[in-house]
Amino acid sequence: MRKLVLFMHASLDGFVAGPNGEMDWINVDDQLFDYGGKLTDQADTALYGRVTYQMMESYWPTAGDQPNASKHDIQHARWYNRVAKVVVSKSMKGSNMANTQIVADNLSEEIQKLKQQPGKNIVIFGSPTASHSLMQHHLIDDYWLFVNPILIGTGIPLFKNINDKVNLNLVETKVFSSGVIGLHYEKSRTNKSIDKK
Repeated sequence: MRKLVLFMHASLDGFVAGPNGEMDWINVDDQLFDYGGKLTDQADTALYGRVTYQMMESYWPTAGDQPNASKHDIQHARWYNRVAKVVVSKSMKGSNMANTQIVADNLSEEIQKLKQQPGKNIVIFGSPTASHSLMQHHLIDDYWLFVNPILIGTGIPLFKNINDKVNLNLVETKVFSSGVIGLHYEKSRTNKSIDKK
């Protein structure tokens, strides 16, 4: 079964964006871009919420063709243009876009169907509203959290409306020269409590 993997930047105090969606505090450099590229190579499907999808569509399809395109722009544009896209949105229902599937209803059932299909991982980038819905349905298998060395005080929280305990296993940590820390957790296959010593 394919995994649904969340990639999300967060502040140290647990926000993924400012109150109005500001992300100018996120620290992304070449080292992190290169590392992220290795992770996205393990996926052939990208999942977004409507807002993030529209933002991506306005930039990535032609980003690699620009005269001043960086190595990262070229590489990620190639990846973006070849992968299947899934958009979680009720307002885009009925839209017909090439290589793009809209999930408007029956979120849990539709995502489980995607996971059953052959292929590589499914990745969700940012998209906090869609991510919160996926978390509520326990659909995210792996969390890649990039914790930025900043406190922003208020904004859109990383976790919201989680009603049940979810045990996670720490798989990997990565410290970047920028001060960002990558934390890779996977959902525990068992629901045993943490051993007390």
